[in-house]
Amino acid sequence: MAGVIIRSSPLEPAAQPLLEALVAEYDSRYGTAGRAGGAWSEILRYPAEVYHPPLGDFLLIVRDGETIAGGAFMSHDDETVELKRIWTRADLRRQGLAQRVVAALEESAGRLGYTRAYLTTGFRQPEATALYGTLGYRPLFDTAVDPTLYRSLPFEKRIGSRAGQAGNAPLYPPAASFEEATARVLALKEAQERKVLDRLANRHAAAA
Repeated sequence: MAGVIIRSSPLEPAAQPLLEALVAEYDSRYGTAGRAGGAWSEILRYPAEVYHPPLGDFLLIVRDGETIAGGAFMSHDDETVELKRIWTRADLRRQGLAQRVVAALEESAGRLGYTRAYLTTGFRQPEATALYGTLGYRPLFDTAVDPTLYRSLPFEKRIGSRAGQAGNAPLYPPAASFEEATARVLALKEAQERKVLDRLANRHAAAA
C-alpha cells in the first residue's frame, strides 16, 4: 500500500511523528549548543496558520493509520513559497516518498497561484542536497565551495504556470567564515519571518 496524502496541521496528532523525528534528526546532526530549545525553537518558529491555504499547506502521507512522510510550505509573497519540514520515516527512505511529498506540495502551491518554490537544507544533510538536485531544484550557492561557508544551502524551482522555466535568482556568495555564514543565515531567517508574518497579519486584517 502506497499510503494516502492528507492535509494536516502542525497542531494535529497525525503530524507529531514528523515533527518529533525532525527535531531528533536536526539535534543529532547540528547539536543544541547556542540554540535555546534546540530544533524545537525552529520547528515552532511560525504559527500553524501560515501552513493553511491560501498562505501555505501541510501534507502527510499516511499508511495503515501511521504517518510515514510529509512536508509543508508557506508563502513569502504572491510568487514564492518556501518548502519546509520535508521528512520520510527513517526505515522507509529510498522508496520515493520524499519525491511524492515534494511533488504534492508543488502541485498544491501551483493550484494556489504560486510560481516559484524556494527551500533550504543544512550543510550536514548531503542526501537532501542530492535529492533536491534530482527533483530539478537549482542551487543558489556555489556547489564548488565548502558548504560550511553557507551553512544553509538554498535552492529554487519554477512551479505552477511557470513550471519548466529556468530560475534567475542570483547565487549567494560564500561567507568568509562559518561564523559569518551563521550570522548571515540568522539575518535572512529574520527577514523571511517578517515577510511570512506580515502576510498572515494582512490576511487577518482583510478578513476582519
